Amino acid sequence: QVQLVESGGGLVQAGGSLRLSCAASGRTFSSYAMGWFRQAPGKEREFVAAISWSGGITHYADSVKGRFTISRDNAKNTVYLQMNSLKPEDTAVYYCAAATTLRTVVTGLGDYWGKGTLVTVSS
Repeated sequence: QVQLVESGGGLVQAGGSLRLSCAASGRTFSSYAMGWFRQAPGKEREFVAAISWSGGITHYADSVKGRFTISRDNAKNTVYLQMNSLKPEDTAVYYCAAATTLRTVVTGLGDYWGKGTLVTVSS
């Protein structure tokens, strides 16, 4: 079992930055690929970014490439999402997910999900 708890959300002006964290319980964190997803009001959940268990491979949605960076610290059982140059359309609840393979994370079929953290970007 892996439990995921997101933090770091909040209100920020357009052009600003936030760093989200996802803390995982369990000693097997380093064996899981991790990802970030988001869901805006009235919209479907969408993929944002993913990272392999080692951190050596990352994937990003086109909408966030060059602005967001996913990273992980296996010693701290934590995955991060650094978000720069935020836009109002980035407003959403952000969720982290864990899965045994990177492909599973990217396709949204994670084995474990957090409850989310709200990011609001004002114009």
